[in-house]
Amino acid sequence: MHFEDRLIELPRHLQSHLQTLLQSTTPEATSAGLSRRSFLKMATASGFSLGCYPMLASAQDAAAKAPAGLKPTEQPGAFVQIAKDGTVTVTINRLEFGQGVQTGLPMILAEELDADWSKVKSVNGSNHPAYVDPAFGMHLTGGSNSIAHSYTQYRELGARTRAMLVQAAAEQWKVDPSSLRTENGHVIGPGGKKLGYGELADAAMKLPVPEKVTLKDPKNFRLIGKPTGRLDAKAKSTGTQDFGIDVHLPGMLTAVVARPPVFGAKVKTIDDAAAKAIKGVKAVLRVPVDRGGEGVAIIATGYWPAKQARDVLKLEWDTDGVEKIDSTKMLASYKELAKKQGALKFNDDVSKIATAPHKLNAEFVFPYLAHTPMEPLNCTVAIKGDKAELWVGTQMPGLDGFAASKTLGLKPENIAVHTQYAGGGFGRRAIATSDYVVEACNVAKAAQTAGLDAPIRTLWSREDDVKGGYYRPMHVHKAEIGFDAQGNILGWDHVIVGQSIVGGTPFESMMVKDGVDITAVEGMKEPYEMPMRLSVHHPKINVPVLWWRSVGSTHTAFVMETLLDEIAQTTKQDPVAYRLKLMGDKHPRHKAALQLAVEKSGYGKKKLPAGRAYGVAVHESFSSVVAYVVEASMKNGQPKLHKVTAGVHCNLAVNPRSVDAQVQGAALMGLSMCLPGAAITLKDGVVEQSNFGDFVVPRITDMPQVAVHIVPSADAPTGMGEPGLPALAPAFANAIARVSGKRWRELPYKLT
Repeated sequence: MHFEDRLIELPRHLQSHLQTLLQSTTPEATSAGLSRRSFLKMATASGFSLGCYPMLASAQDAAAKAPAGLKPTEQPGAFVQIAKDGTVTVTINRLEFGQGVQTGLPMILAEELDADWSKVKSVNGSNHPAYVDPAFGMHLTGGSNSIAHSYTQYRELGARTRAMLVQAAAEQWKVDPSSLRTENGHVIGPGGKKLGYGELADAAMKLPVPEKVTLKDPKNFRLIGKPTGRLDAKAKSTGTQDFGIDVHLPGMLTAVVARPPVFGAKVKTIDDAAAKAIKGVKAVLRVPVDRGGEGVAIIATGYWPAKQARDVLKLEWDTDGVEKIDSTKMLASYKELAKKQGALKFNDDVSKIATAPHKLNAEFVFPYLAHTPMEPLNCTVAIKGDKAELWVGTQMPGLDGFAASKTLGLKPENIAVHTQYAGGGFGRRAIATSDYVVEACNVAKAAQTAGLDAPIRTLWSREDDVKGGYYRPMHVHKAEIGFDAQGNILGWDHVIVGQSIVGGTPFESMMVKDGVDITAVEGMKEPYEMPMRLSVHHPKINVPVLWWRSVGSTHTAFVMETLLDEIAQTTKQDPVAYRLKLMGDKHPRHKAALQLAVEKSGYGKKKLPAGRAYGVAVHESFSSVVAYVVEASMKNGQPKLHKVTAGVHCNLAVNPRSVDAQVQGAALMGLSMCLPGAAITLKDGVVEQSNFGDFVVPRITDMPQVAVHIVPSADAPTGMGEPGLPALAPAFANAIARVSGKRWRELPYKLT
């Protein structure tokens, strides 16, 4: 996401912009923690709850201000509940879609609560204002911000809960609270007597929420920093975990939508006689779809009859007036644009290129990429009078709830979004247009108008997902570099061509500066010292685009790290030593990550089998640094990745096991960018790929050995969902360059 990484996923360099906005709206708010007014409690049948109100009005209503002096009952944002049996249920303010936040956030809260971890559970939040990101003031999961932004929030929630339990015990025993301690879900008093948290919950609920609490010294952590099994592991490994696609409500009907083959096209003629004859079909309805287009929704008693009916629809599409993209022609036009200077991001003096002893000219091509999460898109909508409920795996329930209210013509406060587990997303479930949610609402509204008073679940197929839009943008990079015999960069002139992800969205004003979408250039130049002139062209193209895991770093890291590697090779320098030299003394985290990967990989010490070579790359994204040292070879004329060693600097790793999983998954997704067949292409405006038969993803035979090593740190954690992806492809390419003598200039790879 990013905010995607951004909204989802807003990157680190936007935090100052948002902080200014936060301070202008709620002076008490800070990005480091929560104000005293943020902690409010409410009574519940099973125990007690704590919550916080938003520091900033959510994205869907940015002009609203958080009211002051709210009473606990006016802001029922439950974060922690303690049952009579001592079970602690923690509500998470994020979407769980594979990244492990359903375990990480409860670990943080349970640490300060001194809870019995065996009795801790977690549940999803909703679009309630309590569950906004405490730093950004909007509902979001993305940008690898979940742990980073809620670390202090959940620690303080746990500490306040613990203090209230201690106070309740002190009043019951008539002793000084300072004489008590907590351990494993109990308050322990003089003489070793103890009370379980479940026994104290009702009394604790009636006490004031303390304004100030003392947090633990990290050296005393017993949960945070320890490899911990995931709370959802059993359900997922046994197939009992429900996802958004599994929602079943009484009387529910299922819809599939025939969408136009060209983005923005409309229905010209329709023959639905055969479709309506399919058993179980309840209605065939025209509905608005994304980008001003029109589609046809088939509503039936289940997915199969709806799909069968769609297959026999006879449709003629009106594509007049919509741009029909051809990838080949588009690439040619991008290459022409790259010859000209665009809107400037950096404007350093690069005049020394002309007289440099060595020059390097390179052109890079990156295609459209699909997200293809394991669970295709889906959204269930139930309309009841002037209220509606949505069940959806969303990275932005607040924004999607607001979009639903506009679509259904209902008040935002009358929309309840039940956040479901999601089977992946990589940014596709965090989108400014809320395209699939709006579509589902339009289908439900049309169904109700047609007399179908039932919840409607709109499901996408894999083919719908691949062909249905919102891709990582296609990019062309053109670089001219001048350097001397020692590898000192005298000038770097660079042009990027690619669509803006946020252009034309509500986030454009925040994320486009002087004509440059900052998501397109993130990762350029840093952490290396060099004079660079960087400019960007953002052509407007009839292809919907979106952040894709690690956003701009998906292409900028490849360009930076392969070109630097080529300079090192040209000047006969070790690629690790060369990078360390260029970093200077300003980037200790980059150095630590790179040196750890080098040390653990055996680079420079271990002799590789014949035909293998090392490749190196290091990159920071979302405030974390990941360095890779890989081993690769050529097998049957094709590059083969054998082994990956990662050095990771994410400050404190709350759950090292989750960090390991995140890096392994991100590395595999980074590998997916390299494989032939991973591109999305268009001809006559139609996406040519449809399923995994023609859109390639790595198979088990492609998976290398991966070892993940984390730099020790007690500093507050930074993000880990996306940083593992960017450096993989350039490290792989750098290894193959040493084996084959040829450099990659295009992904998926094409050796030239």
